[in-house]
Amino acid sequence: MDRRTTLLAAAEFLAWWAALALLWLVLITAVDTLELVVGAGVAAVAALAAVAARRVVAGR
Repeated sequence: MDRRTTLLAAAEFLAWWAALALLWLVLITAVDTLELVVGAGVAAVAALAAVAARRVVAGR
C-alpha cells in the first residue's frame, strides 16, 4: 500500500467510526463513561467491518 491509499483507508475508517459512534450516542438513554467506552469500541468494530465489506464489493 502506498501512503495515499493508507490515508484514504484511515479517513474512511474514521468517517465510519464517527457516524456509528454518533448513532450509538443518539440511541442510548444514559450517557456515562462505560457507555462511551463500549460505544467507541463497538463503533470501531463496525467501522472495520464496513470498510472491509466495501473493499470486497469494490473488488480490491
